[in-house]
Amino acid sequence: MNTAQFFYRCATFTRENGKVALADIYNPSHTSELEEWFGVVISLADGVHTLQELLDYLAGRYDSAPENLKETISSVIDRLTEGGIIKLHDTKVELPYYLANPVEELDIEKAKKLMEKDGYVYH
Repeated sequence: MNTAQFFYRCATFTRENGKVALADIYNPSHTSELEEWFGVVISLADGVHTLQELLDYLAGRYDSAPENLKETISSVIDRLTEGGIIKLHDTKVELPYYLANPVEELDIEKAKKLMEKDGYVYH
């Protein structure tokens, strides 16, 4: 894992009820709940932070970071990139409006129009 890379999400998400889930902007009540580590990574995948910053942030949440933290996050990153839910880039990436925040913070109609304009399709 190249920790100098920036990571960004390619899917809409929600933080409703304190849990991160993938969300369908065309049917916001339809969500796919995520395992905790996946949710943390997706919610933090803003395109302006590197994987090293993610690791540093997560390690800072513990009095003593778990020994396997880097391996766990590396596995999560691998699985999310293989699934096309996040991507990695060598430079910062500005997220479009409809990916920048959880769906509950978006103007849904505006988001739909921008997605259509951009040709954004997520399967």
